[in-house]
Amino acid sequence: MTRKVAILISGGGSNMVSLVRSMTGDHPARPVLVLSNRPDAGGLQKAADLGITTAVVDHKPYGTDREGFEAEVTAAIEAAGADLVCLAGFMRVLTPYFVGHWSGRMLNIHPSLLPKYKGLHTHARALDAGDAEHGCSVHEVTAELDGGPILGQARLPVLPGDTPDTLAARVLPLEHQLYPAVLRRYATGDRTPILLSAANA
Repeated sequence: MTRKVAILISGGGSNMVSLVRSMTGDHPARPVLVLSNRPDAGGLQKAADLGITTAVVDHKPYGTDREGFEAEVTAAIEAAGADLVCLAGFMRVLTPYFVGHWSGRMLNIHPSLLPKYKGLHTHARALDAGDAEHGCSVHEVTAELDGGPILGQARLPVLPGDTPDTLAARVLPLEHQLYPAVLRRYATGDRTPILLSAANA
C-alpha cells in the first residue's frame, strides 16, 4: 500500500523539497499536499513547481484558538487523502488535539541531537555548551515538544571557529539526507532508528 504524505511548512521548505524529490520510483510513499500556515512561505512556490498540491491555513485569523486552526489544517490534510504528516519547519506549537489525532503518523525533524536542545537556537546552544558533536534528529511527534521516539540521527563534528550560522549550514545537508531516509523506512512500518555521520561535513 502506497502511503500518502502531507508536508507542513512555514518557510522556504528545503526539507520539504528533499522529501518530495525522494518519493519516486519504488518509494513506499507519495506526496499529496504541501500546507503552510504562512501565505508568503517560499516553499509553496517550490512545491507548486514540483507539481504538488498546495494549501494555506493562515493561523493569524484564529488568534488564540489553536484547536480551531488545527481543525482546519486537519480538514485540508484529510481532503488530500494523506495518512502520514511530515513537519518540515512548521513553526507552530501543536496542541494535544492535533498530536493525538495524528499519533503514530507524524514525523518532525529537529536541528539537534535530541534529547539535547529541544526548542529554538539549537546551534548556538551546542556551541555555548562546548559540544564536540552536533547534528539533527527525526522523531515521532508526541505531546512533549521535540520529545517523541527518535527514528534517526545524523551527526558531525563541531569545528574550531564554528558559528551558529556555519554550523546550521553544515547540518542542513545532513537534514536533507536523514529525513528522506527515515520517511522511506517509516512508511513501511519500520521504526528502526537510522544513524548517519559526516566526519568531515
